[in-house]
Amino acid sequence: MKLPDSVTLIEVGPRDGLQNEAQFVPTDTKLAFIRHLWSAGFKEMEVTSFVSPKWVPQMMDSKEIMHLAGNQKGTIVLAPNKKGIEAALSSGAKSIAVFLGVSSTFNQKNINKSTKEAMEDLIPQIKILKTKGVFVRACISTAFYCPYEGRIEPQSTLDLCRQFAEAGADELSVADTIGRATPKEAFELFSLLKSRLPEMLLTAHFHDTKKMALANIYASLLAGIDRFDSSAGGLGGCPFAPGASGNVATEDVVYMLENMGIQTGINPDVLVEAISIVKPYVSRPILSGYYISSTIEKGT
Repeated sequence: MKLPDSVTLIEVGPRDGLQNEAQFVPTDTKLAFIRHLWSAGFKEMEVTSFVSPKWVPQMMDSKEIMHLAGNQKGTIVLAPNKKGIEAALSSGAKSIAVFLGVSSTFNQKNINKSTKEAMEDLIPQIKILKTKGVFVRACISTAFYCPYEGRIEPQSTLDLCRQFAEAGADELSVADTIGRATPKEAFELFSLLKSRLPEMLLTAHFHDTKKMALANIYASLLAGIDRFDSSAGGLGGCPFAPGASGNVATEDVVYMLENMGIQTGINPDVLVEAISIVKPYVSRPILSGYYISSTIEKGT
């Protein structure tokens, strides 16, 4: 059994974690959340997304977030289309995430385009971004299961990942969007991607709907993956994917990895402080094991 000595955790709480919250989280609170997360030791973080406020009102302050918190190296913003990409660029973004589902049904319900049609639109945008020196992170949704189509064939996920790689994407964040994958499926898919796209930067993104996320991270480690998306407090869920619960909790990932001798560079106590900043504004309770045990021990 070969495991890495260290991993990179990409914190997605400020973006993916908050995007589905109905109550608007004040911009000052988001900024304090983001700054505490940086101080916990993260080197990469999704801080906001340039999407239509009509569809994701929580992200209506994306320009202000970028203006006040966008100078940190490793800042990532999500932009789903040409308009969003242009807005992100005008705000000074140096790392932009685009996204697309493997499932055409998912894409039709999300962006009213098939996977093929959406990819044809994205490829020119990726090439433009690369001419501007922007780091392109491609988020691959429904890589394992779709809420409408069911199980996704690994070959279909590989085909879409290869298209992004050929278009010039720098990183692929491959997501179990509705949290139904098992460790066996995680190991098999990431082993396939590692063998077929050996030069590509691969990141695993797990939701915890079936409480399989930590097990899937372990399986992905065995497949050679050393980059993982996670969300402080386990916040999140895709607004366009029925049944998608929160992301895997960053603090639980840190606890598991550090106690396995795998370095993350993240201070869990500062991470808990960051979660406490945003906790009063989110609709779901913070149920991660590390957060609960830490707050009990401190009597908070």
